[in-house]
Parts: sequence; C-alpha cells; structure tokens
Amino acid sequence: MSKKIRTRYAPSPTGRMHVGNLRTALYEFLIAKHVGGDFILRIEDTDQERFVEGATQIIYRTLAGTGLVHDEGPDKDKGFGPYIQSERMATGIYLEHAKMLVEKGEAYYCFCDQARLESLKKSITDSEGNIKEITVYDKHCAHLSKEEVEEKLNSGIPYVIRQNNPTEGKTTFIDELYGEISVENAELDDMILIKSDGYPTYNFANVVDDHCMEITHVVRGNEYISSSPKYQRLYEAFGWESPKYIHLPLITDENHKKLSKRSGHSSYEDLIEQGFLSEAIVNYIALLGWSPEDNQEIFTLDELIKKFDYHHVNKSPSVFDIVKLKWMNGEYIKAMDFDKYYEMALPYIKEVITKDYDLEKIANMVKTRIEVFPDIKEHIDFFEAVPEYDIEMYSHKKMKTSPESSLEVLKELLPVFEQLEDYSNDAIYAELVKYVENKGCKNGYAMWPLRTAVSGKQMTPGGATEIMEVLGKEESLNRIKSAIDKLSK
Repeated sequence: MSKKIRTRYAPSPTGRMHVGNLRTALYEFLIAKHVGGDFILRIEDTDQERFVEGATQIIYRTLAGTGLVHDEGPDKDKGFGPYIQSERMATGIYLEHAKMLVEKGEAYYCFCDQARLESLKKSITDSEGNIKEITVYDKHCAHLSKEEVEEKLNSGIPYVIRQNNPTEGKTTFIDELYGEISVENAELDDMILIKSDGYPTYNFANVVDDHCMEITHVVRGNEYISSSPKYQRLYEAFGWESPKYIHLPLITDENHKKLSKRSGHSSYEDLIEQGFLSEAIVNYIALLGWSPEDNQEIFTLDELIKKFDYHHVNKSPSVFDIVKLKWMNGEYIKAMDFDKYYEMALPYIKEVITKDYDLEKIANMVKTRIEVFPDIKEHIDFFEAVPEYDIEMYSHKKMKTSPESSLEVLKELLPVFEQLEDYSNDAIYAELVKYVENKGCKNGYAMWPLRTAVSGKQMTPGGATEIMEVLGKEESLNRIKSAIDKLSK
C-alpha cells in the first residue's frame, strides 16, 4: 500500500447531502490535507433502486461550495479510475475479484431460491427492544462439489456469490478511536458479494475499490462498526493490508435522536436555503465530534487543515444545535466584506422594500444584528410601512417616558424637523441634542418616542436618526404626524 495518505469520499447519488455525510467528507479531506495527502471522490451508484436523477450534480455542487476540492475523481483521473462504480463494474473488476475468492475457498456460488431463503428467516429482538426478521444463511451451497456448481452454472440457474466466513475463532480489527474490536466468527453471516443481477454489494465493492485505489484511511459513521469484521475478513481473505478504520460518532438532534430529514436542517442544501453561509456550515460541522486542544471555535478551512487531528475525535454522539450554528453564522456575517455581504443581503431586502430608499444603508444597519440572511426581513419591514402598535409602547421605565410625555416631545420636535433642510444622520442628531439640552432631559427621553414614531417597533437595527436619514424628510414627517394623531386620540 502507498505510504502517501489517501482518503476517499464515496457517496451514493441518492439526494441531498446529509450533514453526517458532509462531516465524513470534511474529515476525510482534513485527514488527507493535514499531511499533504490525496482526497479522492468516488461515486457509488450500483444501488440503482435508490439512485436519484441529478444527485451526482448535487455532490459536485456541495463539494465545490464547501471548498472540499478533490484531487482525483470522475473528472480528474489520476490513474486509479474509473471513479464511478457502475463504470468500474463494466470492467468486470468485481466479478473477477469474487471469482478469485471462490478459487481460494473464501467465497462460493449460492443457488438457493427465494422460497428456501424465506425458510431460513428468524425473529430477533434488537438493542432497542424491536422485533425484526433476519436471514442467517446456513452454508448450504458451500458444500456443493465443483461438478455440481458447473452443472448449475451451465443450466443458467440464477446465483449469487457469498463470502465464506469461518465458523470458529474470532475476527479482530483496530479502530483508531475505539481501539481493538473482536467478534466471534460464528456471528458472521456469509454476506452476498455479487448479487443475482451481477451487481456487487455495497460492502464488497467498497473493499475492492479501496484496495485498488490504495486508500489508507477509511472514515465512516460508527453505525458501520458492526459491518467492519466482514470488511476485515475480506481483506484477510484476499491477503491484503487493511486500511486504518476511523468510525465517527452519531450526529443527533436536540432530543438526542438521529438527525432526520424531518428536522428541516439535515442537509447542506437545506441550510444554504435557510440563509446559512457555506463557511459557517463547514466550521460548525467540523466541531461535531472534534475539538481542538485550545478553545478556538471560529476556523477558516485552512486553519482546520493545520489543526485537525483525528485522534481528537470524540466517541460520544454529537448534538446538532441549530442555535449554536446560527450564532456562528452571525459571527461570519459580521466579519464579511461589505460588498460580498451586500450582494447576498440584497435579494432579502428587495423582498420587503419597494420604495426608493438607500438599500446599502439599510443593509449596513442590520449586518451585525442578523444570524441568517432571512432574518433581514423582520428587521427592516417597518421601512416599507409602520406596523400597527399599541401606544403603551411609548412607555419606558428606564427612559421615563409615557404616551403623554411622548406626545409632548413629538409635538415639540415636529416643527424642528419641518424646518431642517439637511436630513443626514449627523444633522438630525445635532438637532436632537440641542432639544435635549434646552429641555434639560436625557437623550432617551426624546429618542424613545421618536424612534417608536418612525418605526412602530421596540427593537430596530438603527437609532431614530439613522432611520430618519433613510426614510427622508417627507416620510419621516408623515410618520411623526401619524404618531401624534395616534397619541392624541
């Protein structure tokens, strides 16, 4: 096996990329890049029943969007192709390797029909108390003579090729996180390697492809730990060096259940559509199971490459906390270059604002206040029209305001703003400061009623004077007059 670290991401084109699959791809990428190795993309499309049209493009789009650039793949053949399983199958590689195992006595042809297989079913209770049916094959066809096998093959009887696992002793493999794991061989079923339609099973194709592509580290979810002895048995049957296994912890929702599509944020594309930044998603997913030695939480991809050490991956499940992801996304938005931010924010602003306002100023107001881009709309909708509100909003204990005091302030400020020509934030603020000084009150005593009048909201992305600058003189005066009328009733 090559000394150079080679990892592979081998997704099946079955739909959007689940957060767990993206984490697997990310960790494989980081493991390879941390030591200058190669990250390979391989498409496993032999399960035709689950194949989804357009899903391969989703894989490419997701990897490109997250910056996980593969060194080899269907579009970058470096001598280990084809990199699509259905194309590899056309070369005969899987059947050829299965026959190699048959010759060695490590596999055999099985001609049992469905009726016989049904008769082998038995009910078991799983770890969660659920009763399910499984089929444990009894090696019936393993005892056929060569002549009997040839006769059945020549007769065109449908067959599968099964792994011939020993029934005594143990199979042991090393997981980089969980250590040495041993399983009694008596517990290993003779799994199918080649199906009756000629397609390889997922497990068998995986092992053959990983060996032929010189993969050094196999990274996958820990739900595959129970299958790993069968993988290990195949490596031993072929006489191949096995790769290093790294089984990742489960990702759960806030209720500690497996993260499902029902959560609404189980896939990368779900999150992008909800206004999350790709960089923030990658950063957050990197921390779902791994933590650096220090307390750093915000990482660029380059920083992750430098710091990532798979030996620090946790074994316990990781909770996907959408609140924490939103916080992190907000930190990324705050740090964004304004031009890039404005380009991304503009479509959301235009969903709400139809009037001829300075949209850049509005965008700048909310930049440090949002966590995801759709949040923009609820922050700025008052620019389009003042919402209905109760006059009790003018009451504020800290500012010592009330509907009565607010009415007085607005009536006194109205002529000041009517005479004002310069409607910039600085000029409006200067007039407010003069008013406060002459009245002998605190800023908030005037600012609170004014901001309420022009926005109709308790919380706004900017202060009263910033809002009035965007609204302009005519709209600002109209809103102040409407507030006076509302308070006068």
